[in-house]
Amino acid sequence: MGKEIERKFLVKELPELSSYRYHLIVQAYLNRNPVLRIRKQDDNYYFTYKGKGLLEREEYNLPLNKESFDNLLPKAEGKVVAKKRYLIPYGKYTIELDIFEGDLAPLTMAEVEFESIEEANSFVAPEWFAEDVTDNPAYHNSNLSL
Repeated sequence: MGKEIERKFLVKELPELSSYRYHLIVQAYLNRNPVLRIRKQDDNYYFTYKGKGLLEREEYNLPLNKESFDNLLPKAEGKVVAKKRYLIPYGKYTIELDIFEGDLAPLTMAEVEFESIEEANSFVAPEWFAEDVTDNPAYHNSNLSL
């Protein structure tokens, strides 16, 4: 993938979700600096490396199989993060709305990815978004798992 440019927001109210597709995601962290993550998304498995940064950072996703995921999961640091991710079209963007489960419920967060920093900075969020937490590392999933 290369570079990831995204903004993160808390959500003040959920939109009507019944017409949007979603993914069931389970992820865990093997390391936090750099971020090394394993993820199960529906029936697909990934190993992810994420570099340093808040608004912009390196990210690489590699395919993983179920056996490798199952072997690595017990080696993870902290809590396993489980969430339902809705994909919501918004103009030319896709809002990824994460509704966290388990220990992190009732946290709800939205992420939007951009082609450039200028585009990210000029983004006008929908009314149902709350605080922009892009620059708050506490809202990185790797830190939420602690």
